[in-house]
Amino acid sequence: MMRAAWMAVVLLCGVAPVVCSAQNAAEAHSPDWLVGPFTRPADAPVISPRPQSTFTDPISGKQVHWEALHTFNPAAIVKDGKIYVLYRAEDDTGAMVIGEHTSRLGLAESDDGLHFKRLPEPVFYPNHDSQQENEVPGGVEDPRIVEGEDGTYVLTYTQWARTRGVYSVGIATSKDLRTWTKHGKAFGSEGKYGGLKYKSAAIVTHRVGDRLMAAKIKGRYWMYWGEIQIRLATSTDLIHWTPVEDASGKPVELLKDRVGKFDSAFPESGPPPLLTTKGIVVIYNAKNAEKAGGDSKLAAGTYSVGEALFSADDPTKLKDRVEEPVFKPEQPYERSGQYAAGTTFAEGLVLFRQKLFLYYGCADSHVGVATAPVPAMLQ
Repeated sequence: MMRAAWMAVVLLCGVAPVVCSAQNAAEAHSPDWLVGPFTRPADAPVISPRPQSTFTDPISGKQVHWEALHTFNPAAIVKDGKIYVLYRAEDDTGAMVIGEHTSRLGLAESDDGLHFKRLPEPVFYPNHDSQQENEVPGGVEDPRIVEGEDGTYVLTYTQWARTRGVYSVGIATSKDLRTWTKHGKAFGSEGKYGGLKYKSAAIVTHRVGDRLMAAKIKGRYWMYWGEIQIRLATSTDLIHWTPVEDASGKPVELLKDRVGKFDSAFPESGPPPLLTTKGIVVIYNAKNAEKAGGDSKLAAGTYSVGEALFSADDPTKLKDRVEEPVFKPEQPYERSGQYAAGTTFAEGLVLFRQKLFLYYGCADSHVGVATAPVPAMLQ
């Protein structure tokens, strides 16, 4: 966790929580821009596989057990006084290897952020539509979601055409979280970036009253995207995006791996970043190196969560970055499953009942949640 003397006990909705251990407590205090600390409820994980769920796959025409193996990597949004989570669900088709199943997105709702009621069938999936070529047979993966100024929900997700080895960020919109319109690749299917392989896209948000919404900075929306390196793109409509380029005409690289750190293999964009009075806080997922050069305090290949601060005046300008993870695998359900090295893979972040709720994937197998106080910089 961050190098700070964090509180040991917090009460969450009357339930005794599990608190992330505070490492190096005697060291310097946390930076004043940090979001956290994050506290797990005792009643977790919050969404797990449900083998009995069936769905008629429109591609094959067959009944499939669409959430039989794994439910993980969730997006989250607040609507009508409830938290809604769009979670990635893997069926039991394909080889028993990571990435070899078909993924669809299920929808679950909660009155308290901890206990969820799910719809019996997925709400977002590969279909006979304009994106079939980009989404079959691998499916739709790893969503992030924001609300636009007009109440439209904008989804970024990974399109996985497994047999061709091609993946990209897709954009979709909805008014009700159940019926979706797919708009295709974020950077378009033609031109300079038409053939680019890219994933993990998170649109910057800001606080509007009691919820988080897509933020405009200098008349444009901003999106941090990518794994291996985190990069940046802009849009005027939340649907069509243009990468921000460096002087050589390549997408600008903002965050990279660091030898000996928790992000020594690579960083990857996490949930929608927060525009605050201190700047833009980017919560990102980080992989520890599997061979030499990793953080010896973490298992090889571990995915943990870091934070970085970018300037609100210039979203390309990195101002600060944590030296230790702010959240990492500690519980059994975060270190057992199809990714045994352990993951706390954050993709959903909402403001709800004066707390921040962070939703994350656990070992590529379950959905977990942790909460944090609302920082003064977000007031």
